Amino acid sequence: MNKLNEIFEAFNHLKVLVIGDVMIDSYIWGSVNRISPEAPVPIVHVKKREQRLGGAGNVALNLQSLGATPILCSVIGEDPEGEQLLQLLAQHGLSSEGIVQSQSRITTVKHRILASSQQLLRIDAETDQLIAAEETTSLLAKIISLLPQVQAVVVEDYDKGTIGPTLIERTVEEANRLAIPSVVDPKKRNFLHYKDVTLFKPNLKEIKEGLKVDFNKDDKEALEQAVAQLQAALHTKSILLTLSEKGVFIQHGEEKHHIPAYLREIADVSGAGDTVVSIAALCLALAQPAAFTAALANLGGGLVCEHLGVVPINKEDLYQEANIHQLLKKYGY
Repeated sequence: MNKLNEIFEAFNHLKVLVIGDVMIDSYIWGSVNRISPEAPVPIVHVKKREQRLGGAGNVALNLQSLGATPILCSVIGEDPEGEQLLQLLAQHGLSSEGIVQSQSRITTVKHRILASSQQLLRIDAETDQLIAAEETTSLLAKIISLLPQVQAVVVEDYDKGTIGPTLIERTVEEANRLAIPSVVDPKKRNFLHYKDVTLFKPNLKEIKEGLKVDFNKDDKEALEQAVAQLQAALHTKSILLTLSEKGVFIQHGEEKHHIPAYLREIADVSGAGDTVVSIAALCLALAQPAAFTAALANLGGGLVCEHLGVVPINKEDLYQEANIHQLLKKYGY
């Protein structure tokens, strides 16, 4: 597979298991013309309401937008918001076979209030307690049964409690047994539990907190030392470190690549990490080179930042830009 169009076409034939914290991103869009007489806060005149799949759900939407078939595995509440989330899955043609509903948990909802392209307020309704042992057992049973159907696994950890050490260990063990590549987008709580995964994708803040180190992002030597330390701790094949406006750094075995970001009009960085792991997972499933995987993921993460709110990548836009920037020629075999 040595042509960009062949790679993008091959995305259409892939299935990916997405495990993690799924949530609803709720938006209220409006305008502000005056300040409230009751308190020094703006009054928002509501013009539009919208609900979107968020968290691991946004990874699923990115994969779907790229042509792949995602299967979500998560735990949500047995509440009205949980029913709304299931309806959102159905509206997007996504399977709910990997979803476990819990009577003891609420479904995570992030409410965002926006006016004049500015976010004024965010209200989070959630619990971050680890799911109960019986819920872990139920979720693991679904994961183990679905793994043989897929070509890659993404673990999207938002520290909301779906992911715990037992779930990580059993999932990675089974994925490795089946030779299915695994990609992890981590958060703080489980950071060093993700041993033996294929690709681990922290950002700069996460690697500093996870390893309890500090360094300037412009200090190339210190950055590479931190990545090497993390790779040794996790025994992972690849570390893909996202560096915001500095692009990405990937270490694959002894192979190292710094890939710069492209200049963008940044509207919102929310969801960029979801896009990065989605693209990386599909490239891994197709056994693409580490440098090309990182470069394409970096390009996609930048593209979604041009849009306000959490939105999935547009496949045609990604293809056109990858073609313009000759990513395959620069970073492919």
